[in-house]
Amino acid sequence: MSGHNKWSTIKHKKGAADAKRGKTFTKLIKEISVAAKLGGGDPNGNPRLRTAVDKAKAENMPKDNIDRAIKKGTGGMEGVTYEEIVYEGYGPGGAAVLVEVLTDNRNRSVSDIRSIFTKNNGNMGEAGCVSWMFSKKGLIVYDKSIDFDQLFEAAIEAGADDVTEQDEQIEVTTEPASFIEVREALEAKGFKRANAEITMIPQTQVVLEGKQAESMLRLLDKLEDNDDVQNVYANFDISAEEMEKMM
Repeated sequence: MSGHNKWSTIKHKKGAADAKRGKTFTKLIKEISVAAKLGGGDPNGNPRLRTAVDKAKAENMPKDNIDRAIKKGTGGMEGVTYEEIVYEGYGPGGAAVLVEVLTDNRNRSVSDIRSIFTKNNGNMGEAGCVSWMFSKKGLIVYDKSIDFDQLFEAAIEAGADDVTEQDEQIEVTTEPASFIEVREALEAKGFKRANAEITMIPQTQVVLEGKQAESMLRLLDKLEDNDDVQNVYANFDISAEEMEKMM
């Protein structure tokens, strides 16, 4: 079970999704507002905003909330200036961890993130210590019930980089610039996706078992629970059998 895109699957299996829905909405609203401020309020001309809005819709965020977040961004977000920061570190077993933050207080964020790493068997590192292990990609996920050969042909024709079969799903990867185009081309051909996002995909993975696997999931959970954290990426791998033991 690969860390780069299965963490969301794990959270659903652990039953944490509903409990943190309000926090998810708050983070999505922040991302929508920042995206609108930086690139304008029209999703059709602002890929970052469009991706954020699509993610909000996938989480069933009401349209009024989305519209208010866009207006807040295009209105200049008076009184609040968010800074985008990426923190890097190591989790249990030496797994690489990237933490994307949107914050209005850098000192608070670095202190909080460092504390979370330390308290959960991890270590915060210097800038650049693990980011070289990851590549920014578009990732579109489909259920295994979809015909792989048909999806592969359609995805490559649409401009995707690759299509691979994983344990529980099929993954289509793209360059970030062609992510929306590929996603919409596949949607137009009737392929219903389970998830789609711009993500950081690791080049190598660290296999975790037992206490290290449990500690890794706890670290990710604590990081995502922080109000300033927008996204967390890691290069751990946990087998399906190992996950069953922890459920």
